[in-house]
Amino acid sequence: MLERLVQSLETCPIVKRGDYNYFIHPITDGVPDVDPHLLREVCMAMIKVMDLEGVDRIMAAEAMGIPIGAVLSLATDIPMNIVRKREYQLPDEIAVHQATGYSKGQLFLNGVNRGDKVVIVDDVISTGGTTQALLWALDMAGAEVQDICFVIRRGSPDIGRPYKTLVSVEVNDRVHVIDRIF
Repeated sequence: MLERLVQSLETCPIVKRGDYNYFIHPITDGVPDVDPHLLREVCMAMIKVMDLEGVDRIMAAEAMGIPIGAVLSLATDIPMNIVRKREYQLPDEIAVHQATGYSKGQLFLNGVNRGDKVVIVDDVISTGGTTQALLWALDMAGAEVQDICFVIRRGSPDIGRPYKTLVSVEVNDRVHVIDRIF
């Protein structure tokens, strides 16, 4: 399992963003296209490793958490909430600052109720900034985070709690998959 993911990562292009080697991949960028077989492989692996018992919501961060969350929602019949990068000014909206390895911005959480059991899914974790911001917002909403899963881990980010990843990578002149769950 995960052969498509590993092969596609190890052959994807790298671009420089300042001093940051950024890999361009269908799961992390939607470029050049998102192969449905790859997306299915990723989501089926996430279902196998995550604790989804009694979960009320799948939380997916904009942008590339959305396709992962959508496929998981379809496969599990668990509703998905998207943590958006723009404000809607709805009642109980929670705004939070987020910083990643190459950007900063705001995220906005809507539609989560006190006591909801949620899982967080996203494409990649490298600094943990987005996830830490989301964990704070979910705590403010009174939700219980039951599990967290990323497709790709880059580095060794600490978000203050356990999480799962399907593969771990190192990035220099190319992507090297150094560990995988299956």
